[in-house]
Amino acid sequence: MPSPRDIDTLLKNWTFRPGEVNARLIKARNGRDVLQMRVDMGVVQMETELRPDGLKPNGAETYYDYLVSEAIRTGDAFRLTQEQCTEADREFVQYYQRRLCWLSLREYRRAAQDADHSLAFMDFVHRHSPDEEWTLSHEQYRPFVLFHRVQAGALAALQENGPETAISEINTGLARFRDLFARYDASEQYADDELVRRLEEMRESVRERYEVGRTLDEQLAEAVRAEDYELAARIRDQIRGVATTGRTAKAAKAGGGRPRPGKPDQAAPEA
Repeated sequence: MPSPRDIDTLLKNWTFRPGEVNARLIKARNGRDVLQMRVDMGVVQMETELRPDGLKPNGAETYYDYLVSEAIRTGDAFRLTQEQCTEADREFVQYYQRRLCWLSLREYRRAAQDADHSLAFMDFVHRHSPDEEWTLSHEQYRPFVLFHRVQAGALAALQENGPETAISEINTGLARFRDLFARYDASEQYADDELVRRLEEMRESVRERYEVGRTLDEQLAEAVRAEDYELAARIRDQIRGVATTGRTAKAAKAGGGRPRPGKPDQAAPEA
């Protein structure tokens, strides 16, 4: 008789595909949603909210939240212990695995939220790191996490608000990359960075697929660079008008207003 702990059937019915993120969202026995990721010799199961492992470290919603409370209690002198560094790394890995699953399932807003958690946690450990070596061991991954955040945010914006908003998300993300390179005195490497180039290619792919010219945000930036402040003021007025129209449309939709006819949704481009 097979053991109730045996997962042979599960593994046989879900083939592992090397080189891909094998993820699915299913219902658990109690009705809650859980994420599963097929790995080479098994399955990883994650919660969809807060910590992927479902634990509450020291009663906090995440280990990051716990450490923030410890830093507030201790004050400016707070530094991570070796044990805290190890636990922080565990949470980083968990959120990374779940972020990959959300991206694979095209749950872009949820992927962006998990990336935001990791970036905020990275900021925290940078401020309270026990030494420079440990700081650098984490900072080397910041561009990759930021890339996921920009990618997910842009694709979520494309789904929710259209191509111009997606392009603005990418441009904002590229500005964050530029600031990051400047922080480490590596501005000359920005233009040739692979992740930067991939985001630029993604932006131009969206622009071409949806036939979008220069967005209002881009026109504004160009006017400011050219010191054409009269034109910049007119563009700002247009941006405010678009924002107001967008808020009104969302309010009408929330209140049961009839949506206007438009083009059907189009699939998001692959990043």
